[in-house]
Amino acid sequence: MTTPELAINGPVAMLGMCRGAICFGEHNFNSDRLLRCGIKVEIDSFSGYRIYPSKGKLFVRGDSKVFRFAGSKNASLFLQRKNPRKIAWTQVYRRMHKKGITEEVAKKRSRRTVKHQRGIVGADLAAIAAKRNQTAAVRSQQRLAAITKAKTEKKEKEVKKAKPARQATTSGPKVSKQQMKGGKGGR
Repeated sequence: MTTPELAINGPVAMLGMCRGAICFGEHNFNSDRLLRCGIKVEIDSFSGYRIYPSKGKLFVRGDSKVFRFAGSKNASLFLQRKNPRKIAWTQVYRRMHKKGITEEVAKKRSRRTVKHQRGIVGADLAAIAAKRNQTAAVRSQQRLAAITKAKTEKKEKEVKKAKPARQATTSGPKVSKQQMKGGKGGR
């Protein structure tokens, strides 16, 4: 079998790979058998599909960058400068839009928040724990004791205020400072 001549139009060449020779035809091989044997499988530059040996096309750009395509459809879309992220059947699009991911992989484990006990200003952790462990009866007794204490303190303050107030009332009539000075109070 002779290899056909390679036609290059300008700085670009389009060719298929077949058993190390330049070929434009397509051959059928058992893809499962090739995978098991460990034969190198290429990836399509546009769609992300697998390209098995003897399949697909190779595109070499002017800057010597190599692009591999599974078929003419992918090559055509690439040459039309279509964006594979916007074409629904490409692997890039599917990855971007989270298609075909199994549920196990898709579910992210959320971290559980751990609760820590901390002291508050004016009460350390031990005091808070002691109050939490008190019974209702003890709490009500403390409340009653606090109320009676507050009432007695209030009565003592009222008694102290009442004594100075009586002394002020026994003195003479109220006179303003202006009147005491004797200025402009007569008009």
